[in-house]
Parts: sequence; C-alpha cells; structure tokens
Amino acid sequence: MKVLVIGGGAREHALCRSLSLDPEVTALHCAPGNAGIAEVAELHGVNALDGAAVAELAAGLQADLVIVGPEAPLVAGVADAVRDRGIPVFGPSAQAAELEGSKAFAKDVMAAAAVPTARSYVCTTREEIDEALDAFGAPYVVKDDGLAAGKGVVVTDDVEAARAHALACDRVVIEEFLDGPEVSLFAVTDGVTVVPLQPAQDFKRAHDGDQGPNTGGMGAYSPLPWADPKLVDEVMATVLQPTVDELRRRGTPFSGLLYAGLAITSRGVRVIEFNARFGDPETQVVLARLKTPLAGLLHAAATGTLATLPPLRWSDGAAVTVVIASHNYPDTPRTGDPIDGLDDVAEQDGPKAYVLHAGTKRDESGAVLSAGGRVLSVTATGSDLTTARQRAYRAVGRISLDGSQHRTDIAAKVADADADADADADAGAQGS
Repeated sequence: MKVLVIGGGAREHALCRSLSLDPEVTALHCAPGNAGIAEVAELHGVNALDGAAVAELAAGLQADLVIVGPEAPLVAGVADAVRDRGIPVFGPSAQAAELEGSKAFAKDVMAAAAVPTARSYVCTTREEIDEALDAFGAPYVVKDDGLAAGKGVVVTDDVEAARAHALACDRVVIEEFLDGPEVSLFAVTDGVTVVPLQPAQDFKRAHDGDQGPNTGGMGAYSPLPWADPKLVDEVMATVLQPTVDELRRRGTPFSGLLYAGLAITSRGVRVIEFNARFGDPETQVVLARLKTPLAGLLHAAATGTLATLPPLRWSDGAAVTVVIASHNYPDTPRTGDPIDGLDDVAEQDGPKAYVLHAGTKRDESGAVLSAGGRVLSVTATGSDLTTARQRAYRAVGRISLDGSQHRTDIAAKVADADADADADADAGAQGS
C-alpha cells in the first residue's frame, strides 16, 4: 500500500511512525512534513490547504490511501478533492468536518441526535453575550465558533476576560461549565460502522497544576485506570454512534476520525466538543498502544469496509507523552533555536522512548531547529504508567532547547495512584 499523509505536526509524525512499522505499507509520503517525519517518509512541498495540489500529488504518486491529519485542510475540503479523483481518503468531507469547524453546528447535531452536552447559547452581539454570561455565571466557558488551533476556548472566573474573548470572536458559543475529569475518545468510522479506540487524557493548560492559559495540549497518557470499564461502551451508545447516524441522516456522512472530548460529570458523561481528526497529543499515546496495523484500519474506513475488520488489538501497557514547547508558547513563540539531544534519546532510550517532531525544520547544515510553538512530543511506553512516565521524563532531560518549557506533572497523579494501588494489593497478598 502506498500512503500519503497530509500535515506536518507531531500528530502526523505519530501517524507516519506507525505506518512505517506496518508491513503492508510499501511507500510512505508526507506533505509538507517536518524534520522528524523526513526520517520515515518522503516529503513533498505541497500546501496542505490546496485540495487540487494535494489531489494531484496523490494521483501522481498512485497513492492507495491519503490520510488528512489537521483540521484546517479538512474544513477546506481537501478530502473532497482527493475523493473526487477516486482515491481512498481517510478524513471527512468539508460539510461533515463542520462538526469541528463550527461549534454551533456541532451543538445542532448533538441536539438532533440527543447527545448529552452542556447547555449553551450561540451569540453574535454584545447584548447576547452579556445575557449568556449572566445566565450561566462563573466559571465562564467561552468558545470561538470557528477553528482556533486548540486555543479558541477560555474558561475563567473573570467575567471581563470572558467578555473580552467573546467580543473578539465573530460568533461565539457560551455554555455552562462542566465539572469532572476530561477524557478524549477517538473513533474510526466509515460513516456507518464505528470502531472506538482506547481513551486518553490530555493536559490543556500551559503550566503545572493545570495553571496558565489553554494550549493545544502539553501532554497526554493512556490508559485511564480510574475510568469506568464501561465508559467506552457508554460513549459509543450515547455519543459516537448517534452522531454518525445523524450526520448520515442529514446526507453528510462522516468518514474518518471522530474525536469526542468528554467531561465525566456528577450527572454523567457530557460532550465538551467534537473534533474531525486525530487529536494532538492524545494520538501519540493512543497509537503507541495500538497493535493492529494502522494502514489497514484507516483504509477500511476510507473504503466503507470497517464492519469486516476483526477487533482491534492493544498492548496491555501504558504510554505517556510530554510536549516540549518553545519560549513564550502559547503566545507568539520564539523559533529558530537549535535542538540538541535527539540522537541521545534514540541511542539511549529507544525504542521504549522516542521523539515525535511537531514544529521543527532543518537548516542548511542539517541541524534541527525549532519552527513552531509546540516543538516536540516525547513519547514513552512501559508496563504501567509509572514506568512510561519515568522513561518519558528521562528522555525529556536529554533534550536541550534554549528557553523551552514543558510540564513536569503529566500523568503524575494517576501514576502515583496506580503505584499506591499496586502497593496496597501487594500488602493484601502478604497479609493473606
């Protein structure tokens, strides 16, 4: 199978890494890619938002499968352009991708499908904004209706900050605050059949202790030992399948990756948001645990044959990802700084720990430089979360990037709780 991946972040590097390990993949291409992806795929300098150019590249490569990674190309109709050339593509149409492209549209779909979510108002005027903020009170949850690269949401107790964010958006969704831990659950779908992946949890705030501004995500882990074992089945029945069925009923079937951001509230599971693609950094940990070859799974979704696949296979272990971000992220990041230590991680920690590139490039001498806000995703696996976390942070410690920042508490609480539970179990066994 010849595969072309569209995008250039850590999500796409995670996809390319998994595809490069798939024996069914005979040729792997990526456009535009990054310095890390270049080690496993042939790069092409094509604009990811140009559907015609992407389709032409896919046809020229005689690609058997095109995977569109980021949300912006999906909303721009890149998957449609590829599909129109008769090439199997993993990614929804522009119409179906509005599930992420417009939060108001997503709320409308959820209402029609009876999917549990937060009560909300769609606002376009100052008067509507003030009424909605008054109706819900603090904490205020204000979401830009359109795409905002994971940074369009403000959750604050400061009504003036909430109002300022709302006024800066053309159209805004203001909703009630949902209590409880958050979970990300991905599902692969061909528009009819829905196949859930393993849940993960990401860390949105920039600083330790969930402090600081929202970001695109500073780390993630999987599995979730604290989650109800029936969670995936419940979300399938109440969220994922009804949403896919509703979009098909509307004549805009959703084929690709449906991402449900969930809150496990005191009143049950509620949808925070939908995304129309693999999430970053959750993809890094989910794919690290997936044992089923990736290309066949995504090709089945692209060709409407998911129902024929056997159940997915997963490792029993755990995975942790820690994001290394550039100076000043998530505000205007500093770029062009050299990155050292990548070879050390590969030599001393691989394959249990490895580095996925997000915002990187090579200069004329071949040195790897920072080229974005989130620069690297350091990912590690282990028999449990404690081991995976230790490996991830040991690898992080080998990397040098001037002015960089990362959280030191990714998966810390759950790893500690997991270790305490194991210790209690050992003590109980000894006592018996």
